[in-house]
Amino acid sequence: MSSPEELHALRHSASHVMAQAVTELFPGTTLAIGPSTDDGFYYDFDSPHTLTTEDFQAITDRMNEIIRGDHAFQYREVTRDEALAHFREKGEVYKVEIIEDLPENEPISYYEHDTFRDLCRGPHVPSTKGIGAFRLLSVAGAYWRGSEKNKMLQRIYGTAYPTEAELELHLVRLEEAKKRDHRRLGKELGLFTFSEDIGSGIPLFYPKGEQLRRTMETYVRDVQTRYGYQHVWTGHIAKEDLYRKSGHIDNYLDVMFPPMVDPDGATYRLKPMNCPSHMTLFASKLHSYRDLPLRYAEFATLYRYEKTGELTGLTRVRALTQDDCHVFCTEEQVESEFGRALQLISEVLSRYGFKDYRVRLSLRGKEPGGKYVADDEKWNRAKDALRRALDANGVAYYEAEGEAAFYGPKADFQSTDVIGREWTASTIQVDFILPERLGCEYIGEDGKPHTPVVIHRAVTGTTERFMGLIIEQYAGAFPLWLAPVQAVIIPIADRHLEYAEQVRTRFFDAGFRVEIDGRNEKTGYKIREAQLQKIPYMLVVGDREAQADAVSVRSRENGDEGSVPVAALLDRFAGEVR
Repeated sequence: MSSPEELHALRHSASHVMAQAVTELFPGTTLAIGPSTDDGFYYDFDSPHTLTTEDFQAITDRMNEIIRGDHAFQYREVTRDEALAHFREKGEVYKVEIIEDLPENEPISYYEHDTFRDLCRGPHVPSTKGIGAFRLLSVAGAYWRGSEKNKMLQRIYGTAYPTEAELELHLVRLEEAKKRDHRRLGKELGLFTFSEDIGSGIPLFYPKGEQLRRTMETYVRDVQTRYGYQHVWTGHIAKEDLYRKSGHIDNYLDVMFPPMVDPDGATYRLKPMNCPSHMTLFASKLHSYRDLPLRYAEFATLYRYEKTGELTGLTRVRALTQDDCHVFCTEEQVESEFGRALQLISEVLSRYGFKDYRVRLSLRGKEPGGKYVADDEKWNRAKDALRRALDANGVAYYEAEGEAAFYGPKADFQSTDVIGREWTASTIQVDFILPERLGCEYIGEDGKPHTPVVIHRAVTGTTERFMGLIIEQYAGAFPLWLAPVQAVIIPIADRHLEYAEQVRTRFFDAGFRVEIDGRNEKTGYKIREAQLQKIPYMLVVGDREAQADAVSVRSRENGDEGSVPVAALLDRFAGEVR
């Protein structure tokens, strides 16, 4: 099995070979960027030719010729002036822009193979023959540098693996992912939609979608309450000065919506995070060390300006509802509170069927430019406290630089779904910085004021993103406890509607979500419709069922199960939900 670094080099090399093929086949094409990704590669082109999947065969054939040529990838470092002269002569305006934006002392390098040269840091495989098996997958539009203010380019996506067998396995997973795509299923199952009249990245939920998100949030809320968390509410906007104090204006401005000024001249911002609001709530009262730990939780809709080109169904939106929590505690309580959060997260993820996850200790990177609040002493204390908490709770973890929040390190729970994709399910962060900046204090045993440590914690991240993930996890066939409609009652004829309503009332009174399909359609048609909607149970009622106080059960999993007394089925539903 190849390492991530080896796959990165292989795919990066494939992107260069693809770029060579495209520029040779379609004269006048200029190059933007062509990185590797977690599961493949892409290259962005500005071409007079409209690229389509019909071009893939010709591009693939030329790529295979280049690969068979066994051309070495050669590294060459050049001066800024040499690089600018070369790319200006070639008319590569995007490469020139990249070079001009680099710091004066930044090393500039090429990678060359065959007749192709590209601005690149690498790494690459030794020669084109080492690229292995590849496949071109799709074409899409992509704004230059991800900004809708820039020109729309053409992006070709592909993937590459060392062997044909590994490639085929990946392609099978991609096909399974298409079947499970939450955007398609969300439309087919009547869960959510988007509208340009509302705005990009702002999902609208139909009744079934709202029921699903309410079930999800109620479940997490109930579990949190059992673990000693108190739920609060802090609104959708706050004064801009609050985010200046917290550091969001300095470190998070690029994803905040523009300011709003009220008639009195006060400036407000849509809330991008809950942390400053929760800390303001804490600071509004006098606290003793006996009050700690204090756990505030909130399901709050936040607003972040994600770039248009990065919006993806429910998994990347601009209006997101976070199951957020902030634990105010002493430094000595960090380990036990981390353990409590760990147990809660494990319980919830297991309930949803996510049991295979690993923990990433996300640390700050070395890059300059204000991405992180500058306070080495507090960063080190937070990092040490988080490491101790992980070790004390027996959690295996790996470290990743550059993945921390701007105010502190975090433990990210990286889960693998049913088709092998890894994503961040939950997070626990330790913060020594924001509570001091926002005036959080408690009176210690010594009678003096002290600043609490704050543990930031999200169980399922955001309702929208997690809903998208579980739609794909279950392929829309939700277990009974989650299903927006748990059963549909199908009367055979109009004379059975009265009995159908009696049955529905009994299930409704027992807390179940049951509907009646009273349309003037054949029973078989109604059953097929319910199956397409992935409803767990179809309950057919006719003369015999009415006389026996029963229903004829068809389940999504087992098909026709025959006649079952209503009381027995109620018990069965209750058992499944438990």
